[in-house]
Amino acid sequence: MSSVNIVPLRRRMVARDPHEKHRVATPLELFFDLVFVVAIASAAAQWHHGLAGGELGDLVGYLMVFFAIWWAWMNYTWFASSYDCDDVTYRLLTFTIMAGSLMLAAGIPDLFATRQSVLVVAGYAVMRFAMVAMWLRAAASHPEGRTTALTYAAGIAAVQVLWIARLAIEGRTALMVSFFALVVLELLVPIVAERRGVTPFHPHHIAERYALLTIIVLGEVILASVQAVQVALGQGAQPGLLALIVGGLLIVFSMWWLYFKREHAVLFEGSVRSVFVTGYGHYLVFASVAATGAALAASVDLVQGHAHTSARVVGLALAGAVAVYTWCLTVMHAMAGARPAETRAGVGVGLVVLGVAALAPPIGITVLAVGLVLAVAVAHHVWLTQRVDQSIGSSRPVSTS
Repeated sequence: MSSVNIVPLRRRMVARDPHEKHRVATPLELFFDLVFVVAIASAAAQWHHGLAGGELGDLVGYLMVFFAIWWAWMNYTWFASSYDCDDVTYRLLTFTIMAGSLMLAAGIPDLFATRQSVLVVAGYAVMRFAMVAMWLRAAASHPEGRTTALTYAAGIAAVQVLWIARLAIEGRTALMVSFFALVVLELLVPIVAERRGVTPFHPHHIAERYALLTIIVLGEVILASVQAVQVALGQGAQPGLLALIVGGLLIVFSMWWLYFKREHAVLFEGSVRSVFVTGYGHYLVFASVAATGAALAASVDLVQGHAHTSARVVGLALAGAVAVYTWCLTVMHAMAGARPAETRAGVGVGLVVLGVAALAPPIGITVLAVGLVLAVAVAHHVWLTQRVDQSIGSSRPVSTS
């Protein structure tokens, strides 16, 4: 039997079965994520340099450009879950979106410098118009979902034209107001389209796609920890640096554990509200994870004496990112049926790490303390689940056979 994977030039883009068994992410989707993480890394690097240089206004630029990256990724991911037909045309359109992501990544430094970038807008336009082509294909091949597909295509195209027109706007205030106005319009497109017919996405596939990107973005935190180790090898094992290394590892390990303490597929199987809150809420999850890596990298700069800011500022940036992450997960897990004790713990973790950072200890101690708080949160979750497991086990009837 031949092992050649024959990909047809073109096939009908019919709706995928939302209950398909053993649906997993494809190699193309994993490749897609890898390319998008380049753009995420570029945005995080700019926030890292801004934080270390005392340019706190760069946080706004980071959140703005992260929206563009995340939104393009999310739109493609949900479309693929519903209509991935894996023919040559589909792959080429996917590559086009990936190329647009790289264009956007290349323009990020210019965007941070001037708050306006033709290259970023051009890259975003490439991604969005490729998505329009995807939706038009779906409309032509799937009569039952045609109205929804055409609504997506028209909405995406109309908003993209407005993004291009925004290049003519000058002035910081006008740029900010127009940006947030267009963000609202972007967010409304799926809400309006899905009211005309729900797309046949696969809940478990979507949950896996979000989880995989979370893991990849956690690489930003790991990279900062590796940089700290490299500095330690070059400068010697200073106590503050050792605390930073241990704290950084505790943070990344705990963030992973806290994300995967519940199955997120149940949230995508629930109500429309649950689906949108979880889908949109992951913007803050992804952005906070990458921002955590940026803050850790700035912490390394501070230890080296290369930063032009204070330990309190960097510590609060780190704690703020971690707090947003834990609070977002707390909301999602509460919708998935988390016990009140878990919800209270999630809220408390964010408050405690912010309180620690506000005390402004040396940055190494701050990082270690944040890591320890997250580790305690993980231990608390393990303790709760063990209690539940024991109570379930004790309630089972004893076999007399």
